[in-house]
Amino acid sequence: MGLKPESSVMIGLATAALVWSIHSNVTPTIADIRVAPPGDKDIASSRKAATMSSAAAVSAISLIAKDPTIFIIGGAMVIIADVVTRHANTINPETSRMLLPGLRQSPTQDVPAEPVFMSGE
Repeated sequence: MGLKPESSVMIGLATAALVWSIHSNVTPTIADIRVAPPGDKDIASSRKAATMSSAAAVSAISLIAKDPTIFIIGGAMVIIADVVTRHANTINPETSRMLLPGLRQSPTQDVPAEPVFMSGE
């Protein structure tokens, strides 16, 4: 038992806007994330909190409305917001390039150096 298609899409878009506002309020702006050191743990934890909160909101709204369209649209926005924030947290501000986890890179180096293996952390 779902909603009418017109209502379903509008509520889905409103849910997507709610997801974006949750991410905007819980995480720093994308510009601030990009100038922070790559792999910042505080940014990563706020991204996780925003993703979990917005996923819970999407789930609650779609279960209350009993409509899968709301879940699909809202869930897509949860994924998009998470990927955008996660990508911004991997950018090295000195090179404006993505810094892959576990690889050592210098600002003048085009190709990543050999992998750095973490010991028991």
